[in-house]
Amino acid sequence: MTREQLITTIRQKKSYLCVGLDTDITRIPAHLLTQPDPIFEFNKSIIDATRDLCVAYKINTAFYEASGARGWDTMERTVRYIGTDHFTIADAKRGDIGNTCQQYAKAFFETMPFDSITVAPYMGEDSVSPFLQYEGKWAIVLALTSNPGAQDFELKRIIEKEEVLEEGVHTTRQQTTYLFETVMEKVAGWGNPDNLMFVVGATQADEFINIRHLMPDHFFLVPGVGAQGGSLQEISEKAMNADVGILVNASRAIIYASGGKDFADKAREVAKAYQVEMASSLRGH
Repeated sequence: MTREQLITTIRQKKSYLCVGLDTDITRIPAHLLTQPDPIFEFNKSIIDATRDLCVAYKINTAFYEASGARGWDTMERTVRYIGTDHFTIADAKRGDIGNTCQQYAKAFFETMPFDSITVAPYMGEDSVSPFLQYEGKWAIVLALTSNPGAQDFELKRIIEKEEVLEEGVHTTRQQTTYLFETVMEKVAGWGNPDNLMFVVGATQADEFINIRHLMPDHFFLVPGVGAQGGSLQEISEKAMNADVGILVNASRAIIYASGGKDFADKAREVAKAYQVEMASSLRGH
């Protein structure tokens, strides 16, 4: 899906909701466990109940990889069932040397028809660039995440010193930035707003104004709304750009809204509440 298609879909649906299919077999309703593929049946019901309310689905691959070959089959069945009208995200957080990432890109962009994949940038440009070689596909790079461990590295201060000559005198200029800001500025040069997004967690709302100033044109994938406590209103106010520029993900708050046979109906109720709030934020935007 291209940037233009994504923006059009957001405007038409008055929604920038991404539904996370982080499906844990220990949490799905018991009546589905007799099905040949319980996780797919659960996903199918959630998708049917929410597809008109959201613009994207994010599949956290760990919940499928844990089941081996059967899980991979379920993941592929799920992404194909979603179809091409929604932006699909493989939340795989891949990142390795170039020839390895070429195979990851082939797996998720050719063998499976995902539109995007989350990528860890720690190993540098050659670990990200293979994902940027596919037209209409995206790398969604981890920047500032919603977990407590973001403090360990992402929010560390980096001191950069530069020697300059001013009026014949050598002067040292010093600039302090967060590590995640350095990462974003560097990564932005490897692609463009048509094929690069950044993950910025909803629990980091205080940083959004500065982050949007740093990256005015890129889309942000924003996890952490709902079960992790992020505020949709605050994110909408601080992170939107002229093209909306955000996909807000909610997983557990939607898919586990009920543990009973009414799970799909309850999931729709929660997704609808998000969509209504998003439509209000988009009004006049």
